[in-house]
Amino acid sequence: MDTRAAMEPSPRVLDPAVRPASVDIVIPVLNEERALPGCVRTLTRFLDAGFPLPWRITIVDNGSTDATWPVATALAAELEQVHARRLDIRGRGAALRAAWLDSPADVVAYMDVDLSTDLNALFPLVAAVAGGHSEIAVGTRLAAGARTRRSLRREVVSRGYNALLRHGFGVRFSDAQCGFKAARTDAVRPLVRKIRDDSWFFDTELLLLAEHNGLRVHEVPVDWIEDGDSRVRVVRTALDDLKGLARVARAMAAGRARVQVRRAEPAPLHPDAVLTRPIFDISVFIGIIPGLLHALAYLPLRDMWSPVMTNLGALLLAGLVNVTARRRSAVRTALRFAVLYALTTAAVLSVPAGAAPESGAVAATYCLLALLRWVFTRTRN
Repeated sequence: MDTRAAMEPSPRVLDPAVRPASVDIVIPVLNEERALPGCVRTLTRFLDAGFPLPWRITIVDNGSTDATWPVATALAAELEQVHARRLDIRGRGAALRAAWLDSPADVVAYMDVDLSTDLNALFPLVAAVAGGHSEIAVGTRLAAGARTRRSLRREVVSRGYNALLRHGFGVRFSDAQCGFKAARTDAVRPLVRKIRDDSWFFDTELLLLAEHNGLRVHEVPVDWIEDGDSRVRVVRTALDDLKGLARVARAMAAGRARVQVRRAEPAPLHPDAVLTRPIFDISVFIGIIPGLLHALAYLPLRDMWSPVMTNLGALLLAGLVNVTARRRSAVRTALRFAVLYALTTAAVLSVPAGAAPESGAVAATYCLLALLRWVFTRTRN
């Protein structure tokens, strides 16, 4: 059967009553000659057992130096609905960009070759997109209902990173980097062309651009088990992600992150909406108040303690006010505290020693976070 012909995308909005949406599941691989056969055969058996939509699997070898490419071509020859392609450059983002831009399917998805995510979440993920509920659907390991087994280091880094996204950019999604996503092809292609990252930050940049341009992102809680043979270098990836966040924030502030996207059901906009919208979100202004209290508390405490201990004491005092003013769960409060402490400590240690410059660095850090949040929320819709 010619699966490509059977999966030609419809030019109109997906309508399950007219024709079931077709799905292309991409598996990006780099030097995975051992893991790839088991992954593809397991996924094929799962889909054959009752996946209710037309599907195909696309293996993308992005720069492997072992036998991954011969293994991929052998699987494509053996299994009718498996396809393979090869790129000369490395990076998960580059692999997804190439496959998603060329896919004939209505819905494009991807998952990691280690199958860390339980496949039972695949249909709920795809259904949210194919049914018109959202333009993008993502698996989340951090929302209620998810079950996760992974190392403490990865847990702390992941939660800290996603807390930074929520408090710095005001995003609604809870897990940017889970390797389990689906999107409506015609909606995601303009975003993919805009994304600059070819590596792990691709996922975050995709979601930031999606929300910034008014697309709907749906989350599906997943069961996820960490692969002990993972190739992800957590610290290096985290540093690259921070650089990527700074780049995206600059693009949003300069108006370069706007993309012409196609929504399934565009929300009507009142003609006076732009005129009646507040210039500065009051929630952002309220968020600066603890920062000013933090900076003021820093000054007297600095005469007694070191910069690191002074920052901790001042943040605790400001945090008491913030917790009283805003009701948050214990977990969210702890995560927010950890992120703010890390950022403000880095700020006070980066300026000349002294109460005044260090206190100013604290205030500047809060203002920068508030500015990022304002830029994102004001231009997102």
